Amino acid sequence: MKSHILPAIKLTCCCLLLLAVFYPLAIFGIGKAAAPNAGKGEVLEANGRVLGYTRIGQNFSNDRYFWSRPSAAGYNAAGSAGSNKGPSNPDYLATVQARLDTFLVHNPDVRANQVPSELVTASGSGLDPHLSPQGALIQVARIAKVRNLPIKDLELLVAQKTEPPLLGLFGTAQINVLELNLALDNLK
Repeated sequence: MKSHILPAIKLTCCCLLLLAVFYPLAIFGIGKAAAPNAGKGEVLEANGRVLGYTRIGQNFSNDRYFWSRPSAAGYNAAGSAGSNKGPSNPDYLATVQARLDTFLVHNPDVRANQVPSELVTASGSGLDPHLSPQGALIQVARIAKVRNLPIKDLELLVAQKTEPPLLGLFGTAQINVLELNLALDNLK
């Protein structure tokens, strides 16, 4: 029995050191070296002021801006999570209906059946920074009216900021809402 216990203890200690200490440290080091901004994310700055993070969804609720996708986590990256409520849950349905009603009040030219689901439902992480081009285009009339801009200029801006699917194959076209709103502020 002793001949089996000692090697098992040695193997356990070696695996513990390798998998719980050295491997995580190696991955952390690679992340610091290879990831943007040393693993702290892609930060957008202007005049020494942090404007936001391009890979984390942010709350835009002013009528002058394109609205982001709702967040079940309150746009808090430390608490990233979905709501875990199913599509038949009455609380979930009430939340979606409230979001839809709010959207329709601020976008009176839009009918309920035209609103993309992404504008009234939260993503799985609650931090999705992207919208589909349809999600942005449906908001153009409101923004054009509030900012007194031609609708065509805003449609062109949405087209310019649309990112195609990865390698033209994977995923769908998307727009980073923070980058779109920063470009909107710079629009003449």
